Amino acid sequence: MSIEKGALYLVATPIGNLDDFTFRAIETLKSADLIAAEDTRNSIKLLNHFEIKTPMTSYHEFNKIDKATYLVGKMLKGETVACITDAGTPGISDPGEELCRQARNAGIPVHPIPGPVAGVNALIMSGRKTRRFCFEAFLPADKKERAYILNELKNETRTIILYEAPHRLVRTLGELAKVLGGERILTICKELTKRHEKSMEFTFAEALEFYKTTEPRGEYVLVIEGRNREELVQEVRAEWEEMPIAEHVAMYEAQGMDHKEAMKAAAKDRGVSKRDIYAELINQKN
Repeated sequence: MSIEKGALYLVATPIGNLDDFTFRAIETLKSADLIAAEDTRNSIKLLNHFEIKTPMTSYHEFNKIDKATYLVGKMLKGETVACITDAGTPGISDPGEELCRQARNAGIPVHPIPGPVAGVNALIMSGRKTRRFCFEAFLPADKKERAYILNELKNETRTIILYEAPHRLVRTLGELAKVLGGERILTICKELTKRHEKSMEFTFAEALEFYKTTEPRGEYVLVIEGRNREELVQEVRAEWEEMPIAEHVAMYEAQGMDHKEAMKAAAKDRGVSKRDIYAELINQKN
């Protein structure tokens, strides 16, 4: 296999099952001049198994900016760098994102070598809708940022994909249940591609009850049903209906709309026709 000199290759590695490592990925790692690995102690086991002798260098969250600059320098001199993560596809919730950005900014070719992504595997086995989804990876640890993200997810209509570690699973389920509602449906997937791979469908209330007596083990992916769009529209309309129509129209007029535009905007908010708004205003005057 021939690879491009002075290029960056983002090489996906198995997330649990070594048989998922592709021939192309193995040959890319063998042909590269240098492998940038998230944890060299972990990656050496993989490389030894497939008899890959390419030198490795450590590239992780805590050195990603300076080390990416160093690696870009090597690629500009004609060396080929392959980036791998501990498991899965580099760049997905991973410091490979920074290396890719710096490489592209320097005009270096970037090539993906596809393979496993835990979030996508969980999505397609979850039974949730797959046409539209949002990927949140791990929720942020910072309390203020975490609350902000959770609030954003409250009315998300797309399927939501989250990662979580076993020791934080129950806490996260509780927070999500409080924000999204205990009856929202989700699929909890664990140990993907491994011997004890499992997926279970719950409501949040059921999941919390289940984990009262079952200790979480393994790495988890939560695939959460999106909010029903029609229900959301009806809720918003119900909120507008609490405001008198004359006040609703006046609110838009205060924003600079003329009377007809304001009636049209109020009608759209309430899901009625402009004629209905006009008739109600006349009735209120009389």
